[in-house]
Amino acid sequence: MTDLMPLGVPDRLDLGEGIRWADGRLVCVDILTGRLLTPEGDGTAPLRTVTRLDGPLGAVAPVAGRPGTWVAAAGTGVCLLTPGEDPVWLAEPERDAPTAMRMNDGCVDPHGRFWAGSMAYDGTPDAGALYRTDSGGSVTRILAGITIPNGPAFDRDGTTMYLADSARGVVRRYPVAPRDGSLGEGEAFIEVTDGSPDGMTVDTEGALWTAVWGAGEVRRYLPDGTLGTVLHLPVSQPAGVCLGGGDGRTLYVTTARLGLAAPSPLDGAVFSARVRVPGLPTAAYRRAAG
Repeated sequence: MTDLMPLGVPDRLDLGEGIRWADGRLVCVDILTGRLLTPEGDGTAPLRTVTRLDGPLGAVAPVAGRPGTWVAAAGTGVCLLTPGEDPVWLAEPERDAPTAMRMNDGCVDPHGRFWAGSMAYDGTPDAGALYRTDSGGSVTRILAGITIPNGPAFDRDGTTMYLADSARGVVRRYPVAPRDGSLGEGEAFIEVTDGSPDGMTVDTEGALWTAVWGAGEVRRYLPDGTLGTVLHLPVSQPAGVCLGGGDGRTLYVTTARLGLAAPSPLDGAVFSARVRVPGLPTAAYRRAAG
């Protein structure tokens, strides 16, 4: 059974992730090609490239007060992206790592801080980390020993963070101090044994939606960890999820064809479905003046 239907766009992404509903439109990334993309018109035309980097682009979020500018997990660090201009790098903490690294997924918490993870190109165990970018532009390593970080995702008030280590099939839940973004001790929230938890988002009821790479599903977990809803796709590698549209009740899902010996015509497509509970607004990075 298929619950999610492909959008009409003809493009097929190699590694489609980082999907967001921001400033009234949908954006996503194709990580290894370094492209930030958006649908045009009625959503049946090819995706338009908003901007493109020479290296990987893992995720973006809007910057408050600067329309058209994005904070990005890119290359080996974090930068500000404005189409038509050179990236402004805030930090590249993984540039000199002993293993070849790249940034992966990320998002902004309700207090305006940007969080993003890193991973080794070859999936070296425990080589990845989670970084927090504060309003002044400082980029701090918050967690280490992660293999493939995905998310994070935050609840409405930003006091709870969910972070997946996809390689281990686990999503952990952390308490977050609103004032400074420090984390308390994490606990296992869910464990997935038939695939890998990937991109995530939280809805207005506090439930966690996660793409399950390898299982061809998007799952909604209630705040107590109980599995609630399962939506099926006709492809095996969903990677990114967001809730958006005019009323926040459209679930959008990016997928990937990377690593498939014989991709189907729908592998790498962007999918959507209507859901009952709306999502939370996409938070913007609050960059301090100066």
